[in-house]
Amino acid sequence: MSDGVKISHLFPVGAPPLAGVKHAAPRPQQSGGFRDMLDAKVLKFSQHAEVRMKQRGIQLQPEALTKIMNAVDEAESKGAKDSLIVMKDIAMIVNVPSRTVVTAMDGKQMQSNVFTNIDSAVILS
Repeated sequence: MSDGVKISHLFPVGAPPLAGVKHAAPRPQQSGGFRDMLDAKVLKFSQHAEVRMKQRGIQLQPEALTKIMNAVDEAESKGAKDSLIVMKDIAMIVNVPSRTVVTAMDGKQMQSNVFTNIDSAVILS
């Protein structure tokens, strides 16, 4: 048996491939699937937050993002909905259920600001 497998061995010439085979209907998206779990742990930024961060020169390193995501997890475990997260000279308002940063400010803007529509605060070192 030194013959290699040829495509005509699998699908005879002239026969349409998979003729007579029923195709499975595409599966509907399942809630609670892997994609949902992945999305649940990702920190998203609203367009407003992205603009503010760019205007204010706020850049987050991977370590800072990890700390912020952990803070969101902690706020979520306490039932928070909208949380102020303060880390060094950066403050962010995060919608906890959607894991979305709504706005961000640096130390200069934090000093003369009143934070409204929040139900919790997480202060990180």
